[in-house]
Amino acid sequence: MIVQLSGQVKFPITLDPTVWIFDDRKLTYDEVFNGSEAPEQEEVEDELKRKSLRFDREVYQQKINPPVNKSLTRAEKERIKTETFLMPLQPFIHTSEPDPMVKKAVLVTDNGDHSIDTDDLSNALLLFSIEGKPLKENGPVHLYFEDGSNKEAPITGIKKIIFE
Repeated sequence: MIVQLSGQVKFPITLDPTVWIFDDRKLTYDEVFNGSEAPEQEEVEDELKRKSLRFDREVYQQKINPPVNKSLTRAEKERIKTETFLMPLQPFIHTSEPDPMVKKAVLVTDNGDHSIDTDDLSNALLLFSIEGKPLKENGPVHLYFEDGSNKEAPITGIKKIIFE
């Protein structure tokens, strides 16, 4: 259930999509492809309050050990159990620091290898959860392009991304 980023990168990394469910960078399928807007105004205000408190806590915690874990609200827990989530791939590519000369990447999947342009890959999203459950069949992740061009037929079963 892991995905490796390797090849001509400064820092090869291993991704564990099962922990992304708690990542703030995740996006819902509806947000990405159906254009539904963020939650209602009330929920947006609650989110701002939570982020403000979290920021205050993190600033304060620079002087305290160990850090306090953020607890999830009931609404967040319910959302995690029922939504379908995608994760942008760009932050992980940025962290691995591919060689600037690299123009192609190979996606190693259960169904063979797929070659893809690195610009397209950096704007891609990885589906890692359907209705709150990790992808076990054809998983651990599916690749979708941001423009939705492969929405009906994503690249599935990705095990490794090799920058060539």
